[in-house]
Amino acid sequence: MTGLEQAIIEFFKGMGLVNLTAGNIVMIIVGLTLVYLALRYEMEPLLLLPIGISAVLVNIPNSHLVNWPMVGPVPQGVSPGLFDLIYKYLISTEIVPLLIFFGLGAMTDFGPMIADPKTALLGAAAQIGVFIAMLTAVLLGFTLPQAASIGIIGGADGPTTIYLTTKLAPEILPATAVSAYSYMSLVPLIQPPVIRALTSREERRIRMEQLRPVSKREKVLFPIAAMIIIGLLVPSAAPLVGMLMIGNLFRESGVVERLSKAAREELMNIVTIFLGLGVGSTMRADYFLKVQTLEILGLGIVAFATATAGGVLLGKVMMKLSGGKINPMIGAAGVSAVPMSARVVQKMASDEDPGNFILMHAMGPNVAGVIGTAVAAGVLLSALG
Repeated sequence: MTGLEQAIIEFFKGMGLVNLTAGNIVMIIVGLTLVYLALRYEMEPLLLLPIGISAVLVNIPNSHLVNWPMVGPVPQGVSPGLFDLIYKYLISTEIVPLLIFFGLGAMTDFGPMIADPKTALLGAAAQIGVFIAMLTAVLLGFTLPQAASIGIIGGADGPTTIYLTTKLAPEILPATAVSAYSYMSLVPLIQPPVIRALTSREERRIRMEQLRPVSKREKVLFPIAAMIIIGLLVPSAAPLVGMLMIGNLFRESGVVERLSKAAREELMNIVTIFLGLGVGSTMRADYFLKVQTLEILGLGIVAFATATAGGVLLGKVMMKLSGGKINPMIGAAGVSAVPMSARVVQKMASDEDPGNFILMHAMGPNVAGVIGTAVAAGVLLSALG
């Protein structure tokens, strides 16, 4: 056999089409579905689009975008692909999730929560979904670290889900990350039925008093106090809460506008790209196509629904204690899908009463939910890490 003939044979052996498996085909279809949802329905397009298209690429055999196993030691003498480097050095090291929190802090206004501090309790109540989903996962046979990583999906916070899962159970990161971001985009479909089931029309029509103005001093002192207090109480939550509050301090200080703008725009855009590509690169057929993936996706719905219910039920208690001055629907915004869940609450309120404006009241629990989910992750990490 001549050298040319051998080269031709090796070329055909290396073709992706020749090595394509049924699993690869399924995952390519899954990836294209995510792309379709992002383009057609604009469901979390900033993340589902890069996640979906990178999932397609990593399931093309011999594409050499991924050469290393997702879990375990790096093989000796095997050169990394581009997605290997993104996952190994940006996702699994928690750099990207933490930078996402930094940018999120620079985009977040904690004013509504500061104006009405009791609404922070609603953000805490919504975390019940984390622990209900976690206990359900344990009953289904998942290990405690895996169950904690699944439960945190209920916080409706993708970066926190990735952060905790990479530390506790990296082997299920593809399923938990996709579940978290997919269901975040489905908040307008998941939450309304739960809210309607737990509230009456009269309760949904309750109007709330206008929030008091919040001074600049309060807004500057809040992130400093929050990072110190939470850091002392739950040190494991300090990385997430600390980066969130540093970004928020940049925003509220008014003296580093250029840095604040870079954090919420340029930096946030860059790390979002790496986050999407990194998560999509984990969706390889051998890691994703398992029965436990379907279980995790199902538990994700349980987490979201019970988190919504927890917030609404405490909202009803607060409504009773306040003499009917608090609309219990704002408790549903306690999940940290900012500002989507707050907008869902506002839409439902305006559907019942076009003149009812409770968006800013819902934003209080909404931003509190971001902190609550980070603290919940810190508690789980302290207990299981």
